[in-house]
Amino acid sequence: MNLMIKGGHLISGHRADVLVRDGEIVAVGAVPAPEATEVIDADGLVVAPGFVDGHRHVWQAPLRGTGADLSLPDYFTAVLGRALSAYGPHEAHLATLLGAAEALDAGITTVFDWSNTTRTPEHTDAVLDAYTVAGLRAVVAHGNPDDERDVRRLADRRGRVTGALAILGADYGPWDEAVRQIELGRELGLVVSMHAGGGPGSALRRLHAAGLLGPHLQLVHVNAMTADDAKLLADTGTGVTVTPVVEGTMGHGASAYSRFADAGGRAGLGTDVAVNAPPDLFEPMRDTLRSHRAHTGAMYPAGGILAAATADSAHAIGLGDTVGAVSAGKRADLILLDGLTHLLGTVELAGAVVTSLGPANVHTVLVDGHIVKRDGRLVALNLAQLRAATAELSAHVLQDRS
Repeated sequence: MNLMIKGGHLISGHRADVLVRDGEIVAVGAVPAPEATEVIDADGLVVAPGFVDGHRHVWQAPLRGTGADLSLPDYFTAVLGRALSAYGPHEAHLATLLGAAEALDAGITTVFDWSNTTRTPEHTDAVLDAYTVAGLRAVVAHGNPDDERDVRRLADRRGRVTGALAILGADYGPWDEAVRQIELGRELGLVVSMHAGGGPGSALRRLHAAGLLGPHLQLVHVNAMTADDAKLLADTGTGVTVTPVVEGTMGHGASAYSRFADAGGRAGLGTDVAVNAPPDLFEPMRDTLRSHRAHTGAMYPAGGILAAATADSAHAIGLGDTVGAVSAGKRADLILLDGLTHLLGTVELAGAVVTSLGPANVHTVLVDGHIVKRDGRLVALNLAQLRAATAELSAHVLQDRS
């Protein structure tokens, strides 16, 4: 199937057409009009890569806003304890559908889903089916790595919905367990994701000595990252994803983005938990811009942060060759943004996107060349209906806390 996005403006500010064939971008620029199945008129719109959310607990979407003042220990009890235990396969499916819909509505075309709900094969199937229905690109990080049979089944997936491993990790769990799980992921070709603290007492140097750092590993947060930690991670190509909004709200510490950048690293961004954070990456981008300017003491270009929510985030989760840019050879995960008509053709637009736009400006969304949001409305998913269908889950959490 051929699809043409006609007359839009790229982030660079240049006017260009984008030709998509069978879900892949095949040409960008002044493209002769082919026989296209569909032509999208992008006049007055910015054509940008879809956002890549490198760390999201998608299953928590029905719980959005329930944990505004939760400390980390309270989060473990209320959310990973009571709330998670209430999720059967049906609830996992509905919650994932809602989370996927929220992501797509905000222009997020890829999520790395740290899926605590994959507790049984039936739960895993429910999550996978939700992504199939939703049309979102998802890397489902299996949260029960000891179920090796189910993990291996997930590792066999190809296409828009693929697998990964979510492990407790060497900073917060037994060393031997972390080594075994990282080696399993590497054997299966899966990215292994774990939360990490960094700093004195961290397992990072031990992981390096054991040959376990590298692009197959994604570390989340690393708020206590030292300059030596940053250099080690950058030199080994280890993926790093920061979630500055949640990290600040829950008191994890200052974002490691700038310290990693000082060492030549390029961290990706994530939204993280839903209980006390919005479902979009606009706020994390702006938070990162503010903190990075304070760190450097200079007016770092705002547009430079856009990569943290696109190409750099894709690289951190193992999809750098697949998504994250509007260029030939990438999958057609694209967003069309409004609100900047007065700037089109005059300036580079990345900085304006980072500083001035929000979810309401996400006009159209494509994933793998398929239109999932058009003219400001989701095509196949209904947010209001999904929120109503999952309301009982949030009520259960709130009732337990009353």
